[in-house]
Amino acid sequence: MTLATLLLFALASAVTIITPGPTVLLAMSNGSRHGVRAACWGMGGAVLADLVLIGAVALGLGVVLAASEIAFQVVKWVGAAYLAWLGWKLLRSDAALTAPSERPGDSRPAGLALGLRSFVVALTNPKALLFMSAFLPQFINPAAPLPAQYAILAGVMALMNVATMLAYATLGAQMVRAFQGSGLRWLNRTCGGLLIGLAGTLALYRRGAS
Repeated sequence: MTLATLLLFALASAVTIITPGPTVLLAMSNGSRHGVRAACWGMGGAVLADLVLIGAVALGLGVVLAASEIAFQVVKWVGAAYLAWLGWKLLRSDAALTAPSERPGDSRPAGLALGLRSFVVALTNPKALLFMSAFLPQFINPAAPLPAQYAILAGVMALMNVATMLAYATLGAQMVRAFQGSGLRWLNRTCGGLLIGLAGTLALYRRGAS
């Protein structure tokens, strides 16, 4: 893998990562509701899921998902239902309508819950696995050792994902500080509506679209 190939991969990945998706919206929501420090748990969960997906691509599991209609439908509907549930919870949430605290005393159980939530959202999105299955091999040199190349691509994507989610989480926290209670209520409902919209899009998604 040459430096030019790696830079091209980083540029192409940036376009897709910066575009708001479920994990980015969760990062913004977590930043607004719990603060950037707690939102880092969610970022960790999302990155861990991405690493699992890249590992699945390297093992050829993405091809299995693309070939199996039953497996695809199960993953798709589980992901869509979970996104819709999270969106509904945000739409109905009017709790803690104040600027989030950044005290070090944020509870670890709550942080683990945020991490698990983002992990499940990222892992149950079949579009991500199918996309990676088609996208990543284009930057792989089949004549060179594959594990090292996939590890490099995974590292680049992880760094870019963390940077993007951190920016959105910070934006969410700053928006709430600027608008206080009404800002969080507005942000909750906006993110909730977008998550439900993404759930609907995922429910209508078909393998041929990839």
